[in-house]
Amino acid sequence: MAMNQLIEGLANQGHRIKVLAVNSEKFFVKQEQVPKEYLKKTDIEWIDVDLSFKPLSAFLNLFSKKSYHVSRFVSSQFQNRLTEVLKQESFDVIQLETLFMTPYISLIRKNCTAKIVLRTHNIEHLIWQRIYKQSRNPFKKFYLRHLFSTLRNYELNVIYQPDGLIPITEKDAVFFKRHTHKPVQTIPFGMSVSDKNPENSENALYHIGAMNWIPNVEGIRWFLNKVWPILTKQHPDLRLYLAGREMPEWMIRLKQNNVKIVGEVEDAAAFVQSKSIGIAPLFSGSGIRIKIIESMRLGKAVVSTTIGAEGIDVQNGKNILLADTPKDFAQAISYLYTHTEEAAKMGKSAQEHIKENHNPDEIIKQLTGFYRQIL
Repeated sequence: MAMNQLIEGLANQGHRIKVLAVNSEKFFVKQEQVPKEYLKKTDIEWIDVDLSFKPLSAFLNLFSKKSYHVSRFVSSQFQNRLTEVLKQESFDVIQLETLFMTPYISLIRKNCTAKIVLRTHNIEHLIWQRIYKQSRNPFKKFYLRHLFSTLRNYELNVIYQPDGLIPITEKDAVFFKRHTHKPVQTIPFGMSVSDKNPENSENALYHIGAMNWIPNVEGIRWFLNKVWPILTKQHPDLRLYLAGREMPEWMIRLKQNNVKIVGEVEDAAAFVQSKSIGIAPLFSGSGIRIKIIESMRLGKAVVSTTIGAEGIDVQNGKNILLADTPKDFAQAISYLYTHTEEAAKMGKSAQEHIKENHNPDEIIKQLTGFYRQIL
């Protein structure tokens, strides 16, 4: 969503663009299912890259100083096609989406004179550092330390190579400005706001997010073990709906009263609109949580942790509720569940916040302004 918002925004404002994308098993795309209009305006093509976890490679990486996370994205097929594109066409700016495309910087430098911009969705090593710190298994902790330390070393070294950096959050921008002399400008994630919201949504909780992402799984496990028991004692009729792709087996088999495992939904917005209170219990991760912005733009009250709402300029008590302990998290939900008018008021305030601070057209203007600055 974050990538597509800029892709379509640039194309819709008349800029000529070319998108070369990794096609992985995690987010596999069949080109014949993509609308022809989208293919035409984005000139998008996909290169298959196997990003699946390989136990032997992961083990051998323990004896290397290279980042396992980054090395998985290095593909000769992608490299060959990128070289062909650079020789066939000329570009003013080449934007790399996420740290994992930076291994191709040297190839780009050899084949064209375009300025290179790195758009950072997160501080990648910080995600794994937080996961490492929360781990209790000594063997897992040992391996996670290796993962985050090699990723940190790579990240801190590579951010000197692009001509400019575009973090999505101001907090991330502060970090990059501290570690590089290159131009850095915060350009947040943009979302249009619809004022047409259903009035008869169920007074219930929901969570939506990819469940093959460790921070999401961690957060929901914490919620079910620590928060849900408190809530069910207070509100035995309260329902919780869990949606998202790649539900883990333990969650699919879950037999908890009033907990509904929805799985992947066809229309995320329709699912969010059908419930009243969103939860985002996150204790690791970095960057911005688009699922929180999605809920806010649809006028929903959201309860999150401080880390979950990191990077979004929210006001606790006005357009979101923040809580970091089971007792406080349950108390925040209980308040919204029993004060439906206040929950609706908070959702409306959240919607206004997104409208004012995440306007897609304004974000494209900021982006092209940054391009001109580095050009």
